[in-house]
Amino acid sequence: MFARFMSLRKVQIGLVIMAVFLLAAAFGQPFSEHVLGWTPYMFDENAMGQAPSAQHWMGTTSSGQDALSWLLYGARSSMLVGLMSAVIGTALSVVIGTIAGFSGGAVDRFLNGVILVVQNIPSFAILFMIAGLLQNANVLLVSIIIGGLEWTGGARAIRAQAMSLRGRDFTAALRTIGEHPLRVIMVEVLPHLSGIISPMFLRLIAAGVGMQASLAFLGIGSAAQPSWGLMINYATTQNALFNGQWWWFAPPGLCLALIGFATTMINFGLDEVTNPTLSSKRMTLMRRFLKQKSRQDAAEQAKIGALV
Repeated sequence: MFARFMSLRKVQIGLVIMAVFLLAAAFGQPFSEHVLGWTPYMFDENAMGQAPSAQHWMGTTSSGQDALSWLLYGARSSMLVGLMSAVIGTALSVVIGTIAGFSGGAVDRFLNGVILVVQNIPSFAILFMIAGLLQNANVLLVSIIIGGLEWTGGARAIRAQAMSLRGRDFTAALRTIGEHPLRVIMVEVLPHLSGIISPMFLRLIAAGVGMQASLAFLGIGSAAQPSWGLMINYATTQNALFNGQWWWFAPPGLCLALIGFATTMINFGLDEVTNPTLSSKRMTLMRRFLKQKSRQDAAEQAKIGALV
């Protein structure tokens, strides 16, 4: 299954894009400092608002800051928030959803009520208020807030699957012979949830990056920590769009779009591998069968017409 998953073109494209952003997050800052020779905290008074050139590969801001160094520094904070919020949200979804679905009874009713209450809270409004109260919130705090608000959808899906697995013969047999519920969950239930957990984790990465960028664009968070949202915020407040300085706001917007595109492509690949009805080979065979059947029907109709 893994070899088939890796052989899909859409998965390869998504993984390459994600690998580029992860490399930028890991090595972007030293590359900017030692290769480009610029950081977001340095100003070039002789190149304010300059278009891309040999000295500044992606142009400069109206203050003379190198736009590429901004983008590379922002990759670290944006990707860190996306990954950490995805880990936190996935962990909450798995723990709460599995316990609720496998336990049943009063525990399930209570946890399901918690899920429904949190799910109906407007997450971005709450995130905006909390982050606004905690000015200069660091990456970890923003990740905890985002992950703590974006777990409910996955928890409901995991709860439903755990309830189904709880009624299966193999889990009922293990409970009958006295196996500890925690061991049953860890050994028998969780492996069957991988088809839900993996897409949920990828979706939360894109959601975390997007929400962090939205907060930074609105001026919420640490102004000392470069990010893609903060880069767009500065470009907007300093009229980069009207001044035609596309190199200031277009690259971070493109990065955000590419992360969403990459996670979507990988999710499509996961669906195709885990869902047999979406298999490309099955679809190809089905198209061939339908084409052959249509030809046979046309031939039969022609014979009937000739007889008439």
